[in-house]
Amino acid sequence: MYAIIETGGKQYMVREGDVLVVEKLNYPEGEVISFDKILAVSKEDGNVEFGKPYLENVKVNAKIIEHGKGPKIRVFKYKPKKNYRRRQGHRQPYTKVQIEKIVQ
Repeated sequence: MYAIIETGGKQYMVREGDVLVVEKLNYPEGEVISFDKILAVSKEDGNVEFGKPYLENVKVNAKIIEHGKGPKIRVFKYKPKKNYRRRQGHRQPYTKVQIEKIVQ
């Protein structure tokens, strides 16, 4: 059984026990959260139910494992012949979650 959820502007196909890296969520580590934006869910008999756009009465419970930052990306911009050079770095924050249960 799997579900397709939407969080942080992205869609993820999840099963119970999966570990996902999603955009940063503002919850403390160890807390159990619930994803409400469910696009599709498969049932035990193999049928798939789709929402318009989201399914009602279906939730995915997940536990927050950790927060962190991704790898550093260096941004460099310059203008030729003008001695203009700027270097910036960016590390995207993320949250690692473990899917516990798909509740129908």
